[in-house]
Amino acid sequence: MGNLTRRSFMGSLAGGAVALPFGAALAAPEAGAQAKVDAFVKSSGFNGIVHFVRGSQTVFSGAFGMADVEAGRRASLGTPYPLASISKWFSSVAVLRLVDQGKLRLDAAVSDYLKDFRADTGAKVQLKHLLSNASGIPNGFGAMLKADPGLWTKPFTTAEAIKAFCSGDLAFEPGSRFSYDFTNWIIVQGIVETVTGEDFAQAVARLALAPLGVATVLPRYAPEVGGRIAAGYATIDPPVRKMFPQSIYTLASGGYCGTAADLVRAAQGVYGARLLSAGSRAALATVLVPEQSYALGGRVKELGIGGTPHAFAWETGRVDGYRSLLAHRLDGGATLVVLNNTDLGQKDIDLFAEALLTA
Repeated sequence: MGNLTRRSFMGSLAGGAVALPFGAALAAPEAGAQAKVDAFVKSSGFNGIVHFVRGSQTVFSGAFGMADVEAGRRASLGTPYPLASISKWFSSVAVLRLVDQGKLRLDAAVSDYLKDFRADTGAKVQLKHLLSNASGIPNGFGAMLKADPGLWTKPFTTAEAIKAFCSGDLAFEPGSRFSYDFTNWIIVQGIVETVTGEDFAQAVARLALAPLGVATVLPRYAPEVGGRIAAGYATIDPPVRKMFPQSIYTLASGGYCGTAADLVRAAQGVYGARLLSAGSRAALATVLVPEQSYALGGRVKELGIGGTPHAFAWETGRVDGYRSLLAHRLDGGATLVVLNNTDLGQKDIDLFAEALLTA
C-alpha cells in the first residue's frame, strides 16, 4: 500500500464521504439518509460512490475509500467506474433511438438484419428476445473458454465473434425462458453496426450519449479514460486486483464506464421525454420476462414508499471487481447510483438501495 497504512485506509472508508453539488444546490441530507449511508459504509467496508437525488436536488453525494490502492489515489465523484451490465441499458436506449427512426423493429428477426447469420435460428429470434436475454441462443463462448483460457485476450471483430460464439442450436424457444448470456449482446452490437454503418461505440455515442450530454460514459478502452478509471479488486488487504482485458465485441453487454453524475443525467434524460418517443419509453419499462422482472436491457422493480407502490428502472452491473447500480423512479421522483470497485455482493448493494429509497 505504499505510504497508505491499513489504519489510515480504513479511516478513509469510514470517514471519506465528500458532499458536493450536482445540478441543483446540495440540500441537507434527508432524515436518516446520512445514517443509512454511514452504517452501510461501516458494515461493508464500502469503496466507491453513493449519489442520491430526489427530483432535481442532490440530497447525498459521497466518495468513499480508494480508487487505486497501490497508487494511493482516493475515490472522488469525478472518478469513472466500469458500469458492467448497465451498459446493456445504454445499448437498449441506442436501439430504441433506431426504432424511433424506423431503422429497427423490436419484433423483427435477426435474419432481417444479419444476412450471414444462421438462417433457421435467425428467422425465429427477434430483436426484443436479444434485448431481454430470452433468445435461446446458447453461449458458445463459455464452452470455448474452458478449452482455451486465453480466449479473452484474442481479438475478434463483432462479426467474427458472432460466427464463433453465437451460432449454436437453440437451447429453448425464443421468449420462453431467461438466460443471462452476453452473447445476446454481441448480436445486438452486430445489428446496430450493420444498420448504421458505424462501429458500435460511434453509433451509441451519436444516438444516445451525446444527446444525453454524458461525456464521461465511454468504452473502458477509450484513450480518454486512461489512468482515471477506478481499479477493480478482489481484496484490498492485501490489494489483489480483479481486472480482465476489455474486448471490443463485449461493449454492448458490459464495456462502458462513467461517473455517477452522468448516470443520473442519463436516467433523467431517457425517462424525462427528452430523447425517446413515448412508445419507446414504454417499451424500455415493460417487463418481458416476469420471473426475472426483466425488460429491455435491465430490470423494473416496484418499491413501496409511504404505502404507495412506485416502479423503478433497476439497472445493475457486475464484472471483475466492480459492482454498479442505477435505480431511477420512473416518475422522476428519485435516482440513486452506487458504484463499487471491491467485489461487494450485489445483494448487499440492492438491500442498501431499497432501504435508502424507501426511507
